Amino acid sequence: MNDKVLLLNQDYSAIATCSLHKAFVLIYLQKAELIAEDQLNVLRTVRQSYPRPLVIRLHRYVRMPYKGISLTRQNIMRRDRNRCQYCGSTRNLTLDHLLPRSRGGESTWYNLITACSRCNSKKGDRTPEEVSMKLASKPFKPSLVSFLRNSIQETDHAWIPYLAERARA
Repeated sequence: MNDKVLLLNQDYSAIATCSLHKAFVLIYLQKAELIAEDQLNVLRTVRQSYPRPLVIRLHRYVRMPYKGISLTRQNIMRRDRNRCQYCGSTRNLTLDHLLPRSRGGESTWYNLITACSRCNSKKGDRTPEEVSMKLASKPFKPSLVSFLRNSIQETDHAWIPYLAERARA
């Protein structure tokens, strides 16, 4: 019961993921409907079997004030897929300010990247251009949909249409 289920608002917009247990309870209490189910597995009780949800939709629209994704170390690394943006390493990761703080660089989505400690030390108190280091990708402020899309696992193939639609909108 530790699997994640995509939770859609009444208008089919992705709003979060929830546990399989919570999804089942929402369906059972008729607060949500089953949109996509696992064809290979079911949930069993002593007397009955229920479809195992992959995607559910709430019956009532929930207003979600958009707060954005919090600027945290974990979220920066998640955005950068836990890879150094200079060499691609996945070991000894730190955060690096593109414009160093000593030169007035701020801690923003556009100035922070994931870097391994070796590349971070090599860059030091300079900009990447000054030491001829190229970035794998330009830093950006992620959206909720992009974070959910990065959470897709092999078993979550049913999520793709709901995340792709909102990404194009």
